[in-house]
Amino acid sequence: MRSDASPKTRSFAASLADFASGADDSRAFLERCLAEYEAREPDMQAFVAVDLEGARAAADAAALRWKSGAPLSRIDGMPIGVKDIIETADMPTGMGSPLYKGWRSNRDAATVSALREAGAVIVGKTVTTEFAASAPGPTRNPYDLARTPGGSSSGSAAAVGSGMLAAGLGTQVVGSIIRPASYCGCWGYKPSLGGLNRGGSHDYMSQSCAGVIAATREDAWQAAREIVIRAGGDPGFVGISGPELPPEPQRPARLAFLETAGWEVAAPRAKEALQAVLAKLSAAGVEIVTRRSDATLAALEMALPEALALTRTINAWESRWPLNTYAKRDASKLSASARQRLREAEAMSLDDYRAAITRRGEIRALHAALAGTARASIALSAPDVAPVGIGSTGDPIFAVPASLLGAPALSLPLLSLDALPLGVQLIGCVDADAELFAIAGAVERISRALA
Repeated sequence: MRSDASPKTRSFAASLADFASGADDSRAFLERCLAEYEAREPDMQAFVAVDLEGARAAADAAALRWKSGAPLSRIDGMPIGVKDIIETADMPTGMGSPLYKGWRSNRDAATVSALREAGAVIVGKTVTTEFAASAPGPTRNPYDLARTPGGSSSGSAAAVGSGMLAAGLGTQVVGSIIRPASYCGCWGYKPSLGGLNRGGSHDYMSQSCAGVIAATREDAWQAAREIVIRAGGDPGFVGISGPELPPEPQRPARLAFLETAGWEVAAPRAKEALQAVLAKLSAAGVEIVTRRSDATLAALEMALPEALALTRTINAWESRWPLNTYAKRDASKLSASARQRLREAEAMSLDDYRAAITRRGEIRALHAALAGTARASIALSAPDVAPVGIGSTGDPIFAVPASLLGAPALSLPLLSLDALPLGVQLIGCVDADAELFAIAGAVERISRALA
C-alpha cells in the first residue's frame, strides 16, 4: 500500500539558524517529528520502545540553551533513534530477539552517552533484525507499506525517511546502513572500520561499524562528529577525523565507477539511472574511470565478487559465540537463519577462518592501491528500489564491498524510480571519511543542479 504522500525527511541542520535567532526551537522541531510519529507509527512500526516524556524534557532543556546562546553542540536538541542492539540506560535493549525481551543493561552505549552529552534527544529504540543479522522485524517502508525498509537498521531508516527523526544510529557488517538508507530515501553513513566507538553495541563481528542514518549530509556528519569527539573510535582506533562543520563540497578530479558483482543483477532501470548520474558528473568535469580503462580498478573488480560469500564465512565463524550459548539456553527462540549460521560455524575449522581473513586482507590491499587512481568510487547502493514483502531485507550485494574493505561509504538519496527512492553509493579511502563527505557534497550538487 503506497503512502498517501511522499515522505519527507526532516533536517535538523537546516533549522540551526532559526534556533539561534529564536524563530524556531528544538521543542517545536521535536513536536513536528512526533506528529509524524503519531500519524505513521501504527502502520510503519519503526520503534520497539519510546520515551516521549523524556524526549520532550530533553528538547525543552535544549531550547533553553539555544535561547541563552549556549547550546552544547550543533546537535543540541536533535531527535535521534537508537537501533535496538545498542544499549540505553533508560530503555530495554531487545536485539530483535525474544531471548532479550525486556532486557536492560542499565547503561548507555558509548554512542548514546556521547549523543546525550551533546544534547541530542533520544526519542526511542528502533527496530533491528534479529541480532542485526537476517531475520527481519515488523517495520515497513515509509514510501510503500507493502515493501521492506531494508535492514538490519530497519527502524532507524524508516523513521528518518518518514520525518519522525532527524537521525538514527545504525550498524553495518554486511549492508545494514547503506541498503536501508537507499530504500527509505535517507543519507546512510558507514564509517571507516573502527570510526565510531561500538562499546555497548551487540554486534561483535570484525567488519561491524556503528554509523548514522540521517536526513541530510550535514546531519549525518554532525551527529557522527559529535559522537567521536566525546567517545572516540573503537579500542585501538583513533576514530573519524575532520572539521567541526560538515566538509565543504569538493569536486573530485575523478571517480572510479565500481560495478561489483551487483551490476549483473541490477535492474536495467537502476543501471540507466546511475549512468545518467555518471554522465552529469562527466559533463561537470569529473573523469569517470572504469575497469576497462584502469588496471588497478580491474584487479579490484575481479576480486569483489567474492565479497558477499567471504563476508558470510567470516561472520558465521564470528557468530559461533554467542549463538552457541543462545542455542543451549533455548534454541526455539532463535530464527531458522540464526540456527543455520550456527551450523555453518560449527562445521568450520579455525584454518577456514584464517584463510578467509587472509583473503580479506588481500582484497583490502587491492582497494588501497586504487587511492592513486581515484579517491572515491561510485556505485549503486542496491540493485533496485525496495522489493515488495517484509519477509526479507533485500539484496545486500552492492553494500557488502565497503564492509569487506573496511572503507567509509555513503548512500546518497539521489535517484527515484516510480516514486520510490534508490541510493547512489560513494566509497572512500580508509580513514578519509571527511574527504568522502566533501566529495559527496559535490556529487549531490552536480546531480541536483543538472537534473
